[in-house]
Amino acid sequence: MSLRRLPRGALVATALVTGGLVLSGCSGFPGHTAVPARAVEDNSGHGGPPGAAAAPATPAAHPQLRRAAELQEVKEIPALGPKTLAKIPQSARQAVVVTGDAADSSSSTVLLYVRDPAKGWEPVSDPWPAHNALHGWTEEHYQGDLHSPAGVFGLTDAGGRKADPGTRLPYDHGPSFVAAGTGFDGESLAGAFDYVVAINYNHKPGTTPLDWTRPMGANRGGGVWFHVDHGGPTHGCVSLPEDRMKELLRWLDPKKDPVVAMGDASMLGE
Repeated sequence: MSLRRLPRGALVATALVTGGLVLSGCSGFPGHTAVPARAVEDNSGHGGPPGAAAAPATPAAHPQLRRAAELQEVKEIPALGPKTLAKIPQSARQAVVVTGDAADSSSSTVLLYVRDPAKGWEPVSDPWPAHNALHGWTEEHYQGDLHSPAGVFGLTDAGGRKADPGTRLPYDHGPSFVAAGTGFDGESLAGAFDYVVAINYNHKPGTTPLDWTRPMGANRGGGVWFHVDHGGPTHGCVSLPEDRMKELLRWLDPKKDPVVAMGDASMLGE
């Protein structure tokens, strides 16, 4: 099963993972607070015998209790701890959660969530298999360390060698999105950049995924994308099967300030 009744959106995916890349990442292109329910009122004076026990109040009969029940049901994303949740902007209504199998694993799982103002975060996809960097995850990423950066990052820009599949994100379509050579398991990298979404780790929002600006400095890496999976670990990106990449691109909606929360379970659970 794929997405359940998703709003029209866009999907984007990316990352640069070429065997000959010098730079980290994948691109390497230079240049609820619950409302307490009121105590049940005494029946005396309302038709019942004095001192008789009150009938149990139900949310349907008491709007205040009904509202309390609704507030108590506000949901957070189960995999995320308070530190990670605090990094998600209140304006964000879409979240991609990438959970690594382990801190040093290159395999991970992706789930999509939407935030309802009343109910909180709800999953809208089945788990999607994904790859991340060869050496797993780090909360302090540096160029060439072969780790994917853990944290919460915006998703604002997309592109690819293939034409825009219908995303709402700005989409840079061109021949420069080409991956060559082989990956860490000897697999071909051809087609890895057919569809990409820039992950805003050390990326300037509002620019093509190919933009070389590094706000944190070149030594902190960059070019970290969602991109098409090539069957093995990446240099720092997160890769998804091509059909999932297209789904992601169509689902993402810049008006909903989408973010990605990524890392292994222990990091995300902080």
